[in-house]
Amino acid sequence: MSKAPARIRLPTKLFYGLGSVAFGVETVALGSLVLLFFNQVIGLPAPWVGAAIMIALIFDAVFDPLVGQWSDHVRSRWGRRHPFMYASAIPLAIAFYYLWNPPYHWSNQSMFAYLLVLLVAVRLLVSLYEIPSAALAPELTPDYDERTGLLSYRFFFGTLGGTVMAVLAFQVFLRKDATHPLGVLNRHGYEQYGLVAALVILVTILVSSLGTQGRSAVLIQPLRSRLGFAGKAREMLVTFSNRSFLSLTIAGIIAAVSGGLSSGLGLYITTYFWELTPKEISYLVSFGFVSAILAVSLAPAVSRAMGKKRAMIALFAVSLTAGSIPIPLRLLGLMPANHSAALLAILFADAVIRDTLGIMGYIIVASMMADVVEDIAVSSGQRSEGLLFAANGLLQKCVSGVGTFLSGLLLNFVHFPQGAVQGHVDPAVLRHLVLLFVPVSAGCSALAIAILGFYRIDRTVHQRNLERLRDAAALAETSDAETLEGVTPMTRTI
Repeated sequence: MSKAPARIRLPTKLFYGLGSVAFGVETVALGSLVLLFFNQVIGLPAPWVGAAIMIALIFDAVFDPLVGQWSDHVRSRWGRRHPFMYASAIPLAIAFYYLWNPPYHWSNQSMFAYLLVLLVAVRLLVSLYEIPSAALAPELTPDYDERTGLLSYRFFFGTLGGTVMAVLAFQVFLRKDATHPLGVLNRHGYEQYGLVAALVILVTILVSSLGTQGRSAVLIQPLRSRLGFAGKAREMLVTFSNRSFLSLTIAGIIAAVSGGLSSGLGLYITTYFWELTPKEISYLVSFGFVSAILAVSLAPAVSRAMGKKRAMIALFAVSLTAGSIPIPLRLLGLMPANHSAALLAILFADAVIRDTLGIMGYIIVASMMADVVEDIAVSSGQRSEGLLFAANGLLQKCVSGVGTFLSGLLLNFVHFPQGAVQGHVDPAVLRHLVLLFVPVSAGCSALAIAILGFYRIDRTVHQRNLERLRDAAALAETSDAETLEGVTPMTRTI
């Protein structure tokens, strides 16, 4: 069984990180833009859009574990993960393009069906790429600290992809013109955005897949397994019952509700509550690039100094506090007026602090999830990177869909108007909206932070897991192959 090298070279880190550009573009687009586009531009009721998003994400609940476990057991000359990564590229780009180019004169019922089909296709194809791609991390290095550094690249490029495409959307495609004083209502801009974003997704997936393909020879290969349905079910049960995995997953479920609300309502709040122009929104979004650079630079050092668990809890707590301040201050009359330079400065500073700390926290959480791989392998004898990352992600996706669905319900509950004109929305409606949004979002985030405290793998536990796996691998190497037929020994990986 091949061993992952002790240290990863910079080109590999860059190619691995580049692959998350596609995920970043898709996340920002489906989290923020799609609700506004189909509700305010196409005219589909907000609860309908939210329902389509939620249903599409729930499809992942079936699809994601299948892809994860399938990729865990594949043996091919391209490795375990790359066949799935290559297969997703072209279909995903096509589906993403048509999502932003709907037939505008269809009925609401037909448009809902169109939206649902395209969302399901985009989500499933993203999973076909993202799960195997993300699962490469624990295979590339077993080192406790190097994993944090490696995943920093992934979060950096993911943030970069989402940020750049969002800036292009607001600065170029959705800028105001003579016929569209509010550029975010320009349907032709969304068509252009869809084409460029689809090409970005296609190119980055292929480049990342080709760039990491050369590593397939040194990546972990699974032992040939004759697990039947019962064996695979037992493998899933061991994976899903791990305490550290459960703490990360349950916290992720709760945080996803908050994230879904923030994504779904964020653009409404910046556009109608703070009354930022598309250009100002693009500037605000562009600060995500600054946050990504700071996070990638600081996360590995903070993780080494504090330990992953303590660092993650501290970072998320401060990020939550920073992100919860501006709206309550406005409601108390303590924020500068809309359209003032002082307001923009405060919102930009708050965004940099909040996003930097939040991205650092998510980098460390991803590294913590990678460490669960060996913890489960000690118990089950199987490396289940794909299943692990799929299971963790799918629940967050589904609940994120619930968060976006709740966004649509909240907009409907406060009677937010369709085709709303900036500066002319009833202040009572806006006040009602943020009074519902802030406590629900902040409360979910705080609860998620508390649950993360049950994670139990630290540097010492991880090192002990590696040692036990090395011992098991040495024992397996000396065993007679005939006596092991039909038995799955502890995976020889380290």
